[in-house]
Parts: sequence; C-alpha cells; structure tokens
Amino acid sequence: MKTKIALFLGLLLTANVSFADLKVGFVNIPAVLEKAPQAEKAKKRLEKEFSPRDKQLVAQQKEIQSLEEKMARDSSVMGESERRNLEKDILNKKRDAKRAQQEFSEDFNLRRNDELGKLQRRIVEAIREIAKDQNFDLLLTDGVIYASEQIDVTSQVQEKLSRLPE
Repeated sequence: MKTKIALFLGLLLTANVSFADLKVGFVNIPAVLEKAPQAEKAKKRLEKEFSPRDKQLVAQQKEIQSLEEKMARDSSVMGESERRNLEKDILNKKRDAKRAQQEFSEDFNLRRNDELGKLQRRIVEAIREIAKDQNFDLLLTDGVIYASEQIDVTSQVQEKLSRLPE
C-alpha cells in the first residue's frame, strides 16, 4: 500500500503536476469505527443474539466446577464405581463444554466479521461521497504517519455516518 502511494506521488511529480492543484485528505478509520453509531448498534445486536448462549456456557462451567468440588470433597467416602462414574461424567461434561465454547466462538466471530464488513462498506461509501462532494484527488487511510488537521476529514466521515439510516 505504501509503495503504491509513493509510486502515485512519484508519477505526479514526473508528470509535472503541481501539488497546489492536488487536493489530498486523510481519514482515521479506527477513530471512525470507534465512534460510528452503527458500530454501537451492531455491538448491541451481537450481545442480544449471543447472550443466551454465553449464559448457557457459564452455567455449564459452574456445573462442572461443582461436580469437581464434589469429587474432591467426597471421593474418599465414595464407592469405586460411583467415583468412576462421576469422573466419567465430569470428563464428558468438560468435553461438551469445550465443544460448545468452540462453536460459540466460531459463530460469534462469523457474525462479528459480518457486522464489521457491513460497517466498513458504509464507511467506504461515506468516504467516497465526501471525496466526490469536496473534489478530493486523493484520500488516504492506512499507513499515514502524520496528517495535519487541515487535511483530516475523519470528523466529516463520522458526521456523515451519523446521518445515514441504519
């Protein structure tokens, strides 16, 4: 990405284009993502969707913990078969809990990435609209070490996103 920008700017210099005619801007994407109202709504949707499964996982962990405590506390007074059955039950519950946790993580990551992708597309749309409306020749995002406030259009992108319908 950096080499493409450098190549582009080098081509501009060799083509005798003056920088006075070039309108450049910068957008801080992480700041936009952090303050976008759509990000907060997406976070709430994810919490609502995955909260029941999260509570179920916590309940499974508590059940396993109580069985392990019972095993530690009562193993000396248990019969051999009863102890083996309890150990087997704990092992099976741990295995089921681990599988459920992995499924939960995979599902959550897929949905989070889906929501993030939608938000990123909206951000790109807003940036393109600003670039067209204000006649920018170049809007940069990543890999910028320094950008003055004069060319930083991050707040304009955030404002545009706040006006977009969900």
